[in-house]
Amino acid sequence: MASVNVLYFAWLRERIDTPRERIETSATTVGDLVAELVARSDRHAAAFADPASVRVALDQELVDFAAPLAGVAEVAFFPPMTGG
Repeated sequence: MASVNVLYFAWLRERIDTPRERIETSATTVGDLVAELVARSDRHAAAFADPASVRVALDQELVDFAAPLAGVAEVAFFPPMTGG
């Protein structure tokens, strides 16, 4: 198992009701981690109900849900960014 810091921004933080948590995980990809998070609580399940509306960064680098978690210290989830 690995330990990662998981950060939530904007409406994800509001739905889960925390800005961050430390997770012990056996996930090998972001998608696996999301599946573990969804199983944690109804709040997590609500936040990740539409994965297409969630973006992710590993150690502050944008990736997709197939990205491997090996060696990652921080996973950040946030809604898509818009310009303006």
